[in-house]
Amino acid sequence: MELLERPLPKPTSDDYVGARLLEALVEARLALRFLEEGLVRNAAGKAFQAWRALLAAMLRLELDKLVQAAKTEEERRWLRSKAVPRVPTTRMVKLSQMLEEAGHGGVMAWTSVALDLHDYQYNGPDPDMALSKYRTREEAAAAVVELVKEVARRAEALKGRAKWSDELENALKALKERGN
Repeated sequence: MELLERPLPKPTSDDYVGARLLEALVEARLALRFLEEGLVRNAAGKAFQAWRALLAAMLRLELDKLVQAAKTEEERRWLRSKAVPRVPTTRMVKLSQMLEEAGHGGVMAWTSVALDLHDYQYNGPDPDMALSKYRTREEAAAAVVELVKEVARRAEALKGRAKWSDELENALKALKERGN
C-alpha cells in the first residue's frame, strides 16, 4: 500500500498516467479487501477513489483532444490546471461526457455508479433512497464489485497507450486474483 504514498508525478509528466492507473488498481484492490472484511461503506469510498484515479489517467491521455474541443481559453486552462490533476467530484459528470465524446463509451454510466457509491460512503444504506441510491449493504456491495471489475477492464484496455510497468502489471494481476 506504500505505493499510494509516493509523490504523484506532475500531470505534464509521461509517468502521470501510469501513476494514476496504479492508484486506481490499488484502490480497487483495497475496495475488495474492505468488502471481505464487511466494511461496505469503506469499500464504496475506495471504489469511488479507484474510478476517480482512472478518470484522471483517461483525461490525461485525451487531454489534447479535450483541449481542442474546448470552446474557450478559460475552459482549456481549467482542463490543464484543474480537471486532470484534481478531477473535481462536482465536475465528474461533465468530464465523463467529454471522455465519451473522445471515444470512451460508457464512462458516464460508470461515473454515475461511482458517484452513487460516494453518496453511500457518507450516508450508508437508505431504505427511503433519499440520501443514498442503495437501500441495503448488499446492493452497495454488488455495485462496488461491478465498478472494480470495470476499473480493471478499462485499465487493462489502456495498456497500449500508457507507459506500462511491471508494477502496473502486478497490480492488475493482484486485483484480478482478488476479484475472482
